[in-house]
Amino acid sequence: MASSELPPQPTELVYLPEPSWVPALAGVGIGLILAGLFVGWVLIAIGALIFLPAVWSWIGRTRESLSRLPRRQRPVTAVLPAVPQRRRTGE
Repeated sequence: MASSELPPQPTELVYLPEPSWVPALAGVGIGLILAGLFVGWVLIAIGALIFLPAVWSWIGRTRESLSRLPRRQRPVTAVLPAVPQRRRTGE
């Protein structure tokens, strides 16, 4: 490729989610719920108060980010078969 040529435009786009603390908070909530099973109901209540809003927020953010994606993305490349084609013998 010559230095003056630009690479071709991408045909398919990749959309990455935004960084978030929500999965970590959900993990802390689950950890407190599990610890509460052995220690007492107070930790279960605290864990549930952390876990439930975190999961609710996580679901809401996922719905919002999915709604911003395009409905269809036209692939330009050919679709490859899932299984390699075998040569027919006897022809």
